[in-house]
Amino acid sequence: MEKKWWKEAVAYQIYPRSFMDSNNDGIGDLQGIISKLDYLKDLGIDVIWICPVYKSPNDDNGYDISDYQDIMSDFGTMEDFNELLSEIHKRNMKIIIDLVINHTSDEHPWFIESRSSKQNPKRDWYIWREGKDNKEPNNWESIFKGSAWEYDENTKEYYLHLFSKKQPDLNWENEDMRNEIYKMINWWLDKGIDGFRVDAISHINKEEGLVDMDNPDNLKYVPSFDKHMNVEGIHDYLRELKENTFSKYDIMTVGEANGVKAEQATDWVGENDGKFNMLFQFEHIDLWNSSEFNLPNLKKVWNKWQVNLENDGWNALFIENHDITRVVSSWGDDTRFLKESAKALGLLYFMHKGTPFIYQGQEIGMTNVKFNDINEYDDIRSINEYNQLINQGMSPKDALEHIWNTSRDNTRTPMQWDDSLNAGFSKSNPWIHVNPNYKYINVKEQLEDDDSILNFYKKMIKIKKSSECLIYGKYNLILEDDTNIFAYERIL
Repeated sequence: MEKKWWKEAVAYQIYPRSFMDSNNDGIGDLQGIISKLDYLKDLGIDVIWICPVYKSPNDDNGYDISDYQDIMSDFGTMEDFNELLSEIHKRNMKIIIDLVINHTSDEHPWFIESRSSKQNPKRDWYIWREGKDNKEPNNWESIFKGSAWEYDENTKEYYLHLFSKKQPDLNWENEDMRNEIYKMINWWLDKGIDGFRVDAISHINKEEGLVDMDNPDNLKYVPSFDKHMNVEGIHDYLRELKENTFSKYDIMTVGEANGVKAEQATDWVGENDGKFNMLFQFEHIDLWNSSEFNLPNLKKVWNKWQVNLENDGWNALFIENHDITRVVSSWGDDTRFLKESAKALGLLYFMHKGTPFIYQGQEIGMTNVKFNDINEYDDIRSINEYNQLINQGMSPKDALEHIWNTSRDNTRTPMQWDDSLNAGFSKSNPWIHVNPNYKYINVKEQLEDDDSILNFYKKMIKIKKSSECLIYGKYNLILEDDTNIFAYERIL
């Protein structure tokens, strides 16, 4: 297997709105990230992945982009980004950014043109259809709940949005649109960034015909993943994407590939014909929906991915990100055994074969938060889900408790730097409430405690990076069916 810098790296994910606020407006920003680069270097980080900072109306926390080549004013300016890029490289670290190309914002100039008339040259850059029987073109449900279609009064047609109605899907069948995407990608790579995490990339190809989902339960809208997730033909687009962009640079690419099975993984990340360097797969995260933690099932899922990519491909390893809940609250004990849980869960995945990703706050054992009112939540998916549960007859109390355990805002509360006002994140009221437990779960306290979760992570990172066996060695699972022990060996 060929050795590569990104195989030997440890990555750290930053959700910029919640990481560090430099100008005390309550919102994290690029200068805030710059101020904490030495902390990340000291932790042992090689690659920093930054969630979207592009210009955006912020309907879905920056994943609704209105200008791919400008910075959202909340975060700073392009000059701030250039400074961040320079400061990261000065410290011999690298930076990858989110690439969101399944959809744009409805405020992107492309979509404004597209919706202006049926004759506009950019009309076909998005997916438009006439209604059917005075209703939506089909019964697909949006991933964010409700219909996946939105009616546009101006042209009397519907546009497809797999996510928010302010995130219209791009039409990847349109060659002109694809070429503009490639130009934009190369613009960023020429600027000097070191790669991309490619958002929702398994959804870019839709099944031909956009036909209704089967609906035996007579639902108003039906989950439609089978019609747009890893659909046959997607690799034609992915191959063209790679040939026109990624393959020209020495970079790191990570595909967010929901719906890709382990048996299909080499088509995506194989050493020769892969379209990305590694994948974020969510099969182990799906186990969080179970009523209780099932260790043998987790071992089988992780082992399957290790085995399938052993000789041809590479894993991206993670247990937290901005779209799921905190691992110590989901799989561990976030009160009495917080320290033990956080350390065990970290070690559980970190020494697998692959590039490990740490999400901000994971290294100090940050936990889920229980807000008292739905109005305290910002996550559009959580708010839509709460309203849907209420409409289905659930009590507000029960609906809120459900959101406590599922909301993406659990991982979006401000980073807990110390025990001062607002956890040291900002001197102003943050855009979302700080988790009240920041008084005793914070970076400052853990830096001073040799036995802390943070210092455990530092040691773990150092051990992983210093061992060729732990980087390139074969993964071999032991005691596969044991319900209490997770044991594996790495063999070079």
